[in-house]
Amino acid sequence: MSAPTDALARRPALPALLALVAMVGVLAWGEVVHARSHRRGLGSPPARVGQEAVVVLGFRDRGPRANALNRYRVRAALRSVSPEAESTVLVLCGGSVGGDVPEAELLRAHAVDDLGWTGPVRLETESTTTWENIRGAVPLIEGADTIRLVSNSLHAEKARAYLRRQRPDLAARLAPADEHRLGEITWLKPVLAAVGLRKLRALR
Repeated sequence: MSAPTDALARRPALPALLALVAMVGVLAWGEVVHARSHRRGLGSPPARVGQEAVVVLGFRDRGPRANALNRYRVRAALRSVSPEAESTVLVLCGGSVGGDVPEAELLRAHAVDDLGWTGPVRLETESTTTWENIRGAVPLIEGADTIRLVSNSLHAEKARAYLRRQRPDLAARLAPADEHRLGEITWLKPVLAAVGLRKLRALR
């Protein structure tokens, strides 16, 4: 009787194992999609970084503090700052989409108050879409030699496409940001990948 009993005991483990394999597969897919998107749509900036603009695109946020996704974007922006830059300005984008406080203000508070950014900051506080993010950022980044757009990888790729459409001369200065790292926000990447791929396809 021990063999049938052992077989019955093992059966519940199989669905759990299959579910685990499926979950790992989905998470790995999200990582791969982000890794591929990370460096698409970049320009050909000069080897010299020169004056650098790091642009953070805000995410819908009710406040009063930056939510998890906006905090991630600010962290990614600060680690994207090049030590070789002559100067770096942090450009924060987003209006009052999800709450009373503009997303740009929430981003600034996290960068300055929580993470200790002491460099120059410029705010774009009127936009409600990614297209408007870029349009509002353009006057704030025109003097930069190197431009980095920071969000999750697929959203940043879409923003780079928007900059190419609005100002191809500035898009030529686009350099990579350090927004994609293996194992960071892995749990969220499949959702961001699914949404991002659909929106990128709509641009074609």
